[in-house]
Amino acid sequence: MWEGLGLQVFLMCLGAVLCSAVAASAPLEHSHRHRLSLHRHRERTGKEGQVLHRSKRGWVWNQFFVIEEYTGPDPVLVGRLHSDVDAGDGNCKYILSGEGAGTIFVIDDKTGNIHATKTLDREEQAQYTLTAQAVDRATNKPLEPPSEFIVKVQDINDNPPEFLHGPYYARVPEMSNVGTSVMQVTATDADDPTYGNSARLVYSILQGQPYFSVEPQTGIIRTALPNMDREARQEYDVVIQAKDMGGHMGGLSGTTEVKITLTDVNDNPPKFPQSVYAMSVSEDKVSGEEVGRLKAKDPDLGENGLVSYRFIEGDGMTVFEITTDTDTREGVIKLRKPVDFETKRAYTLRVEASNTHLDPRFIAWGPYKDTATVKVMVEDADEPPAFMATSYSFEVEENAPDGTVVGRVHAKDTDVANNPVRYMIPRYTDVEQFFSVGPEDGIIKTTRPLDRETLPWHNISVSATEIGGHHQDTKVRVNIKVKDVNDNAPEFATQNEILVCENIFMHTSNHHLIETVSAVDKDEMVHRQYFHFSIAPEAVNNQNFSLKDNRDSTASIYVTRRGFSRMTQDVYFLPIEINDNGIPPMSSTNTLTIRVCSCDSKDTILSCNVEPYILPAGLSTGALIAILACIVILLAIVVLFVALRRQKKEPLIVFEEEDIRENIITYDDEGGGEEDTEAFDIATLQNPDGANGFLPRKDIKPELQYPMRPGGRPVANSVDVDDFIKTRINDADNDPTAPPYDSIQIYGYEGRGSIAGSLSSLESVTTDSDLDYDYLQSWGPRFKKLADLYGTKDSADDNS
Repeated sequence: MWEGLGLQVFLMCLGAVLCSAVAASAPLEHSHRHRLSLHRHRERTGKEGQVLHRSKRGWVWNQFFVIEEYTGPDPVLVGRLHSDVDAGDGNCKYILSGEGAGTIFVIDDKTGNIHATKTLDREEQAQYTLTAQAVDRATNKPLEPPSEFIVKVQDINDNPPEFLHGPYYARVPEMSNVGTSVMQVTATDADDPTYGNSARLVYSILQGQPYFSVEPQTGIIRTALPNMDREARQEYDVVIQAKDMGGHMGGLSGTTEVKITLTDVNDNPPKFPQSVYAMSVSEDKVSGEEVGRLKAKDPDLGENGLVSYRFIEGDGMTVFEITTDTDTREGVIKLRKPVDFETKRAYTLRVEASNTHLDPRFIAWGPYKDTATVKVMVEDADEPPAFMATSYSFEVEENAPDGTVVGRVHAKDTDVANNPVRYMIPRYTDVEQFFSVGPEDGIIKTTRPLDRETLPWHNISVSATEIGGHHQDTKVRVNIKVKDVNDNAPEFATQNEILVCENIFMHTSNHHLIETVSAVDKDEMVHRQYFHFSIAPEAVNNQNFSLKDNRDSTASIYVTRRGFSRMTQDVYFLPIEINDNGIPPMSSTNTLTIRVCSCDSKDTILSCNVEPYILPAGLSTGALIAILACIVILLAIVVLFVALRRQKKEPLIVFEEEDIRENIITYDDEGGGEEDTEAFDIATLQNPDGANGFLPRKDIKPELQYPMRPGGRPVANSVDVDDFIKTRINDADNDPTAPPYDSIQIYGYEGRGSIAGSLSSLESVTTDSDLDYDYLQSWGPRFKKLADLYGTKDSADDNS
């Protein structure tokens, strides 16, 4: 530190000496420039013939210097300005303007001395441009033209080197040779590189030896040790220093950190941690199932650490396979095909693990592979029974009696225990239970006769279950074909009617072909099987038709008479016997229907229905249909009209809002006595003249009839009410068009048999009664009305 301070003082003294020398040489330079200007002035005068007067310039000036970072007690004298016109009497005034004038730099207006009032930093501003001028103090008129000069700030070593981009990160492959370049670091120094050694840097390594080194002038970091192994150490922290002044004493320095990572190379082979691996697999495992895993360790990273596995030898190379799990880098051993404990109980395999990517630089370090032995033990499992065949096919004739043997299935327990096996037929494969199986011997039998025409094949399953153990079962498919026997008689292939014309022989020969018939048989058609046709014995002597067997399972039907008459017979039935040549042969009689139709002259069938001959000639079927439609419409209109008339004569008794209640009838009538429990219509008694009219049925005929009350007489119009009611009931019961109204019972009858007699006034008009009704006066207010009606009337009659 003291050495640096002494150097600064030395530089300041040197700067002062230089300034003095420059100031001493300034008048000479000024005189030279002045003489040059005067010489040019004379040349112009000689050429132009006139003398130009110019004021003499008398500035003393130069390029001034000031040392940066000066911290003395007094302002630093930068320099002095002086003009020849200054006589020293104080009339000349010096003025300073430009960068920093008045703030950083001040001038004595009398003497022209310039001082720096502040500490200057070259790194902020290296030089200042100023303008000086001499003016008259009294009038402020310029005595000389203004002149510029420069004040330069001299540099000192006040800035240490800096690493602007640190900290740094670098990567270098492991096992690199000594001197392999890692990276370059660069520091910067704000001091002036053109002045002294303040900005001349030297690099050195403070931390990181002996693994790395740095070049002093360039800052390039290089490896310093051979065979640096990433697997041993991957990261290194290195500290680099940059020092100015060429690295000499008193220089400033700066440091930075560099984190160097060794990248991986394939310099390590895979290695199994053990030489023998033991695994096991159960015999009930299926192909593709995993048996076990093993892993060869490789400390390399990425593709350098990828390992592939393969079998190189062993007795299970066809039974097992090995693949590589890319995520875990493990070798996965799987079953290629199932194993059998009873056949082979152990396998031995040799596995090789090798790198997939090799580095040529390190092949000599190899080989990059390793081997291990794998022993796989097969475990016994309780396996289900195994059938001797994957499927069975049997045949049985149809119609065979129940209990017929179809075939036999056989299964056995493959385990060491060799447990017995039981057989059964799952009912969902034989829903109707056509077959049964022996539980111990596996013999399949029928349970009923089979019909090939209903079901030609039966596909069932038989299950075999071992007794003991885990009761495992195995199923096998059994296909049973029903063999055909000739048990179905032939029949016509189609049952269509044959149509012939009435005039079929009017213009043809005596034998006319009308149809060719064929037959079918539900049984299987074997080779050389055919059908034989003939007319049934009961119709051999018919005079209308004949048959010819074509010997190709068809027959031709001919007409043997001349014309037909639909009036006489329009349909003929011809029985035909069909025989097959099966074993045993079967035959059947089928009836052929032949219908006679009317045809035109070209034998085109017009109609095959029986038509009434009383119809006018030429009336077509369409016209007949139209006439029948009109008749039906007229009948419908008549029925509708009659129904409307009936509805008007006898409207239904429907109370307001369709509120129909059974056996509830309200009327203002006294009633006919205790036995009058049936509802009745008194309007009929009030209008006996309507007895001869049409009234619809109201209810069924009463079962009980009561004799007329003594003293009763017909009404005034000589109509007997009892006879009237009986007539009305008889008419209602015999009326087929009357609807049965069950909820309302109406009779024009009051009832009879009351002990108290009738209180009705209907008979009082025509009956000569000797009863005295005056006693009604004493019955109270409730009978006052009756007393007034009858008592007053009797009194009036007596008075008359």
